[in-house]
Amino acid sequence: MRLRALLETEALGLRLLGGEDELDRTVRGVMTTDLRDPSRYLSGGELVLTGLAWRRNSADSEPFVRILASAGVAGLAAGEAELGDIPDDLVSACVRNRLPLFAVNEDVAFATITEYVVRQVSGERAGDLAAVVDRHRRLMTSGPAGGGPDVVLDLLTTDLDLRAWVLSPTGRQIAGAGEPLAPGICAALASEHLAAVRTGRRGPHRISIQGNTYSLFPIRGHGRGAGGPAAARDLRETVLSDWLLAVEADAGDWPAERLDLLQGVTQLIAVERDRRDAARTVRRRLAQEVLELVQTGAPPAEIAARLRVAAPVLLPGLGAAPHWQVVVARVDWENGDIPGGPVAQSLLEEILVDPSVSGPEPSDRIAVAHTGDEAIALVPLPSLSGDAGEDKGPDSALHADELLATVRDPLAAGLADDGRLTLGVSAAVHSAEGLRGALEEARHARRVAAARPGRVCAAGHHELASHVLLLPFVPDDVRRAFTARLLDPLRDYDRRHRAELIPTLEAFLDCDGSWTRCATRLHLHVNTLRYRVGRIEQLTARDLSRLEDKLDFFLALRMS
Repeated sequence: MRLRALLETEALGLRLLGGEDELDRTVRGVMTTDLRDPSRYLSGGELVLTGLAWRRNSADSEPFVRILASAGVAGLAAGEAELGDIPDDLVSACVRNRLPLFAVNEDVAFATITEYVVRQVSGERAGDLAAVVDRHRRLMTSGPAGGGPDVVLDLLTTDLDLRAWVLSPTGRQIAGAGEPLAPGICAALASEHLAAVRTGRRGPHRISIQGNTYSLFPIRGHGRGAGGPAAARDLRETVLSDWLLAVEADAGDWPAERLDLLQGVTQLIAVERDRRDAARTVRRRLAQEVLELVQTGAPPAEIAARLRVAAPVLLPGLGAAPHWQVVVARVDWENGDIPGGPVAQSLLEEILVDPSVSGPEPSDRIAVAHTGDEAIALVPLPSLSGDAGEDKGPDSALHADELLATVRDPLAAGLADDGRLTLGVSAAVHSAEGLRGALEEARHARRVAAARPGRVCAAGHHELASHVLLLPFVPDDVRRAFTARLLDPLRDYDRRHRAELIPTLEAFLDCDGSWTRCATRLHLHVNTLRYRVGRIEQLTARDLSRLEDKLDFFLALRMS
């Protein structure tokens, strides 16, 4: 806004004392001060309001005005409440330094002027930004990408002084203006957003973390539920794939115009999201073709040829053929009324990206297919070569627990009380012949994960060599009968006598049958321990010195 507009606003009570030729200066902000040297707080373009408390005598005016003029302020407004008429020495100093000077009527509060200037300046900035956003939207919907989300976020920062970030549903930073957010804050923002959406709360959602308030806006792509035929899709099909915009501000008291502007920003970012999703179809198709060859028992040579086509797409510039890992994920909803495969596919494409890497590009190396409620990822792993060129194996193999370490909380919030994600990871293989085994290995690992409690569970190939592999596939009625026959007599005895036979049995097996170590762990005399073990053997008709009986007790405790 211009200084002239302030002078023409009667409610502000401003009277021009000098600088009529400078009234077309632009006002970019307002600051109230009574410091003798306020230069450290000035950035240029401000209307400075002062009560003249800094002025002790006429010699103080010139230095004060010279400081304001050097800082590039738009004008000075002095209150008449303190001294009555504005001193002539101040008027003269402003004339010499070409600084417009206004007198503020004593009946007008500085807060009134400040509120008016801020409202006008913010409104004009929002209007300018809205025009820019509209221009970018037209460019991005009709031609090549206009720079991606970062360009839009930079506009928010420069034009509205808003810091903002685009996050994935798992809390990974896709884009941002300024310093990146800490991973813990990103995960907390994603968790809050997903929980709010699943419970039906209206946005924007607000959350305070470490003294800062953030407002969260969903970014819904046209192909994932925003307009068109996709609008009728179930919320659960889109909530775990939509990006979100996190703004460091409290949008609770924003006017409708600013909220509309931010909605326009999310729509603009959604255009870029849809474009990247369209590019992802190539990798999905590659994964689907390889998967079909593996599952139909195609010759290894045919699978290897398809892998040679996939490798340059997924790992551009890679010389040697990489190792491969297979990851299987499944999303199950309690009532089973929507397919879980597409949701699992979107989640797996995000989970497999290193959470410490920002930007959308890292997902360009992930190829995920889906069939039914299951999603299957074909993950290339670059090989390390020694000095003689020999293969030293994959240098970045995936581990099941690490995949979910940073994303478990956001995903659990998005799955809410009716969804479940289970995930299995194979070992790395270096040839087409190994892919069929890797696929079955990942599927078995996922079934092991499904037998565990929790909304988000994973298991790796290394767990398939232990008893854990067998237990999930024992029928429930067999489990109940087996554990009841061995453990119910001990539970009944503990309940009647408070004898702690079950904890004693667990400790005895955990100490490999060592009387001394078990007695020390339980803080018992060895004779007391021998009495308890004897009671266990008497009640169950088993002998804990025999390997077979120890194994039966071990399995019964694990299945109970």
